[in-house]
Amino acid sequence: MKGEGTMTNEIRNAEILFIYDAKLTNPNGDPDDENRPRMDPFTRRALVSDVRLKRYLRDYWFDRGYDVWVRTREDGSHVDATTREQDLRKIYEQETGQQQRQKGGTRSDEEYRQWFLSRLVDVRLFGATLPIKGGEGARGLSEQYTGPVQFNWGYSLHPVELNPSNSITSTFAGRSGEKGEYGTIGKDWRLLYALIAFWGHVAKQRARLTGMTASDLDVLEDGLLHALASEATTRSKIGQTPRLYLRVDWKDRTPSFGDPRDGLRLLPAHEDLPVERWRSIEEFVLDLQPLVERLARYREQIAAIRYWRHDELNLRGEDALLELPNVTRIAG
Repeated sequence: MKGEGTMTNEIRNAEILFIYDAKLTNPNGDPDDENRPRMDPFTRRALVSDVRLKRYLRDYWFDRGYDVWVRTREDGSHVDATTREQDLRKIYEQETGQQQRQKGGTRSDEEYRQWFLSRLVDVRLFGATLPIKGGEGARGLSEQYTGPVQFNWGYSLHPVELNPSNSITSTFAGRSGEKGEYGTIGKDWRLLYALIAFWGHVAKQRARLTGMTASDLDVLEDGLLHALASEATTRSKIGQTPRLYLRVDWKDRTPSFGDPRDGLRLLPAHEDLPVERWRSIEEFVLDLQPLVERLARYREQIAAIRYWRHDELNLRGEDALLELPNVTRIAG
């Protein structure tokens, strides 16, 4: 195993495994279902969209001084793409002292596109659809940037249970001097506990089109390890903690490796405690051995592995993981 170090400047195809847990919280409510936590009705596994994860990351980067394409207002609503592009165009004109030229009345000029990509870290990583305003009397169009980093939906590695007590009562004083208190009853859906895993993929060919750099992957890594603690702090979201991060860089082409979550197992720490009664990280062991065995079959194609785990996470197979080639164990 190699010690703490920096990444190469070369962008490679890669797989990302990111695992966090959610305790007495709603990791991703479904607005079409009373904001219940999203769940597979057959397996009873919690589901979390990639959009939810990216929102945490974007909010974290914005708070740390990075500019992002998709941003939220103070009330939690999104700024629409057209308004955002108009704001950016004004900034571009102020910084460069020149008007954005319209080629053929439809398409922005190359200098503006390069400025746009160089400014927005989330576009370089995740891509975006840029609305291009047409010239006078001309129809506008959109310009698509497909991001080199894509995440699949996350899911819990075990069946989950909803908190059986989900009604909540709010009281407030009467208005305009009225006496007494008034109350409302609503729903407050929460999972008792869930260990949630995401699979991400990095495509080096697409990185060339958005200008993504190795430093951008550093920013992504930092966000995955720290965004939950910084951004998942609202009443319904507090209670989420990163537990494991693994990135496997491939030497050349991506092998037919597939989803790194396949084969991960959770073993009960106490034989007499069934999964439906798990309420904390102390009650299971995450078995990495099947994943390590899969990685070992592709060891000749591994360029580097970056690995972090929370010190409270009980693991099986960590020693074998650290024996794989070019492993760097990173600090949290």
